[in-house]
Amino acid sequence: MATKIRLQRHGKKGKAFFHLVAADSRAKRDGKFIEKLGTYNPVSNPATIDIDFDRTLYWVGVGAEMTDTARAILSYKGILYKNHLLKGVAKGALTHEEADKKFGLWLLEKENKIQAKKDGLSKATDHEKASRLKAEMEANAAKAAALEAKLNPVIEEEAPAAEEAPVAEEAPVAEEAPVAEEAPVAEEAPAAEEAPVAEEAPVVEESPAADAPVAEESPAAEDAPAAEEGSAEE
Repeated sequence: MATKIRLQRHGKKGKAFFHLVAADSRAKRDGKFIEKLGTYNPVSNPATIDIDFDRTLYWVGVGAEMTDTARAILSYKGILYKNHLLKGVAKGALTHEEADKKFGLWLLEKENKIQAKKDGLSKATDHEKASRLKAEMEANAAKAAALEAKLNPVIEEEAPAAEEAPVAEEAPVAEEAPVAEEAPVAEEAPAAEEAPVAEEAPVVEESPAADAPVAEESPAAEDAPAAEEGSAEE
């Protein structure tokens, strides 16, 4: 018959409590069992495990199968490590004294870890309690202040709202001075026209004295203007 180490569920809904038993692998989970090996309470923090170390080691030594949860519990309690050391002693790799010494060191280290975890949980619990107490005191103080304000309302006169100062108008932007027009460029005075060159009077050819008849002087010749010189040649 195959023997199996497993858990049997007990307790109430939401507050499970388990028995660690060695039972026939063909039996129901919560049915008959061969031997009760211990208890397991996962509700507590850390979880509480109470096991008969020697009897559980015996069933592991004879080859009893284990469920995953049962294996984790036995590993946590050091039963699987002890069984490993005993196999080493059986093979001659270790002596009983060496196996006991190693197991003692393992137990001490394990106990320190468990104690450190408990201390951490205790500090966390104390801190949580202090936080809750502080929050409760603050809530009570707030309620008391609200009740006091309700019983003794304080009437406050509304202060006149301060008039807003007029917004300073922006100074007009100074107009840009007109750009001085450029003085017109003085036109060059026309060059003085050259005075026309006086035409030279034609030279009167002197008529031969021999051919010209001598005019007789008349008494009216003195008053009349002098006759123009030169006559056109025929």
